[in-house]
Amino acid sequence: MNFDQKGLKKRSITVAYFFEHIEKRFEIRFRRLNDVDEQNRRIYERDLHRPGLAIAGFTKLFTYKRVQILGNTETRYLNHLSSEERRAAFEKFVKFKMPCIILTSNNKLDPELIDMAADAGIPVYVTRCSSTRTIYTITDFLDEQFSQYQQYHGSMVDVYGVGVLLAGKSGLGKSEVALDLIERGHGLVADDVVVVKRRGQTNTLVATRNNIIDHFMEIRGLGVVDVRQNFGIRAIRDKKVVQVVVELLEWSQEAEYERLGLDQKSVNLLGVDVPLVQLPIFPGKNITVIIEVVALNFLLKRYAGYVAAEALTERISNVMNKNRSDSASGPFIIPEYYDDEIE
Repeated sequence: MNFDQKGLKKRSITVAYFFEHIEKRFEIRFRRLNDVDEQNRRIYERDLHRPGLAIAGFTKLFTYKRVQILGNTETRYLNHLSSEERRAAFEKFVKFKMPCIILTSNNKLDPELIDMAADAGIPVYVTRCSSTRTIYTITDFLDEQFSQYQQYHGSMVDVYGVGVLLAGKSGLGKSEVALDLIERGHGLVADDVVVVKRRGQTNTLVATRNNIIDHFMEIRGLGVVDVRQNFGIRAIRDKKVVQVVVELLEWSQEAEYERLGLDQKSVNLLGVDVPLVQLPIFPGKNITVIIEVVALNFLLKRYAGYVAAEALTERISNVMNKNRSDSASGPFIIPEYYDDEIE
């Protein structure tokens, strides 16, 4: 498959970035309990940790590099200790260079313990949300942040609810095809630069746009088009699962192209096999309508298990078998309804 892609990427994020963006994405609020340099603390893992045993003194297997969640169990354990025991336990805990500490369910820590965390450079936050909801929300956010991703040169369009990634060599008209689909009522996810992420360990690939390019498109001979302003909010999508890849190819007399569709091709993106349709293009060919049919065929196969090529092959096979049976029993006779049509 010939379309441009950049290298596989993975990153860490600062605690400052984490709290700034998670509050924008989700209806969950955090309150700072101490004043430390959040830019100096980084998160490297998507998983979280509840440090019950670490606070109790067992730190041999302490995964301190993760975000630490202190819920009802951890805070009540600390509060039931004497002042000296609590201080000694927390002192051992904050010796580890953890990204941050989050208290859930509006739990409280002694100001002395919060000051100890500040002295160690560890930000402490509190939220009114339960531990379950906090863990679920943060995990979802970090899962997206730490997903493997690549940038592809192409266009990503939502066609009848199916995520279609348009690929092919530069200059073949991917943006023009995407624009035609938008005019017909479908939605644009990204043009020119498509960011594809693999969610965690699943086989789900999610496409988003480049934030700089946003929903602008470059159309050769016309210039830059702002899809949001020209077609309205209905014409754009923030993200979409990649379900089909359509590769536009230059027409060649010598090349052999798929005629029936029985040989289903696929392309590997980030370790996930995605159905691939290769479309040769030439003047006068209505690529837009064909891509709509590609999306409809995908829906038919997924929800009804229906593949037109298999249905036609089965029908031809049944007719041939019937003709062989009729030939064995006597001469072939044209059916009466066919006689009527000839007349």
